[in-house]
Amino acid sequence: MMNHQLEKAFARDVVQRLVDAGFEALWAGGCVRDELLGLIPADYDIATSARPEQVRKIFPRTVAVGASFGVIEVIGPPLANGKPIMIQVATFRADLGYTDGRRPDAVRYCSAQEDALRRDFTINGMFFDPIANKLVDYVEGQKDLNSKILRAIGDANVRFEEDRLRMLRAARLVPRFDLKLDETTKAAILANASAIGTVSPERIADELRKIFQHTSRVAGITLFIELGLARQVFPEVFSTEKVGMYSDILAVIQHLPKVASFPLVLASVLQKLSSKQAEETCRRFKMSNVEIDATRTLVQFKDSLQSPDKLRLCQLKKILVLNVIDDLLSLMSANCLSLGHDTNAVEYCLGKLAEWPREILDPIPLVGGEDLKALGLKPGPKFKLILDLIRDEQLDGVLKIRAHGLLRAEELSKLL
Repeated sequence: MMNHQLEKAFARDVVQRLVDAGFEALWAGGCVRDELLGLIPADYDIATSARPEQVRKIFPRTVAVGASFGVIEVIGPPLANGKPIMIQVATFRADLGYTDGRRPDAVRYCSAQEDALRRDFTINGMFFDPIANKLVDYVEGQKDLNSKILRAIGDANVRFEEDRLRMLRAARLVPRFDLKLDETTKAAILANASAIGTVSPERIADELRKIFQHTSRVAGITLFIELGLARQVFPEVFSTEKVGMYSDILAVIQHLPKVASFPLVLASVLQKLSSKQAEETCRRFKMSNVEIDATRTLVQFKDSLQSPDKLRLCQLKKILVLNVIDDLLSLMSANCLSLGHDTNAVEYCLGKLAEWPREILDPIPLVGGEDLKALGLKPGPKFKLILDLIRDEQLDGVLKIRAHGLLRAEELSKLL
């Protein structure tokens, strides 16, 4: 809360300084929507009549994050975590053409009203004057917010042709704010859904993270399917807009923990694929290596612990030490619950995790590569096989001390 108060105060101060310099300045977009809803905005954006070079004269500490589009980031005082407050200040602009369906080809500076008319949805197109404490609404955003409607500004087809990602954003905003999608806007998304592939993979992945990790994820993914976007984004999983065809996937997602990682939700969607296919999907969207590894591992091991009490100790321990074990057990639990099955296997694994300390689950290896070299072995398939066999026997509790491990290595070197 303290950080929010500091950010809000600084955002007001930035507006005040711009106004004192003779310019019009207003809070813009999502922060206005959130303030009206009584929510804490993720950040505060400011729209102004000041040109980028004029903004930089008023505020000496700035970063030109998008100067060609009239966007300057003003650096403020530090927050409790030591990081400075960052406020984006954008000059009122009209966008001139969107050849790539992503960024404007060029911009022209304009009035606040024209700036509002080029934005995506009415609830995101409002301004607020924090000095006069007055809403500035050229698009009837407050009316739609009160009526709980998500409506594109102006011609919906034009808005989505300008930036295709807005279609995916609609699937996020509707459930997040408990809205109803305007029918004209919905029809435009259905008509333009096939063009979502023109959006950069990174931007799509970022929007998916926001949908998948929010507590409204079931409704968001349902709308994602219904609008014809899922079949474009994940053709390896979805082939139709008929939500009923994917009730099994949605049932699993319904039973995930309220707080769920992106890889966990993504694995729930992709789990019918092979782990290799899941990895290829992640790479297509240029996800981070951490996300790729986690998603692939979850898909690979999703069925590995169905009968954990029947596994060798070495097999069980190797799975229980995976860095995604918490998510893996959550996925297992969701799969079981979605089918009406018990979660005994999950409870068994949780019991073992509580019972076994780390030195039992993942002890320091008794024998290493240097030990095998000392026996005259050279690195190769046999080398690795011996190490693996000794490691398995150590995890099984058969080999407990280094001396026994070395004797076993010598024995295996002669047998294999």
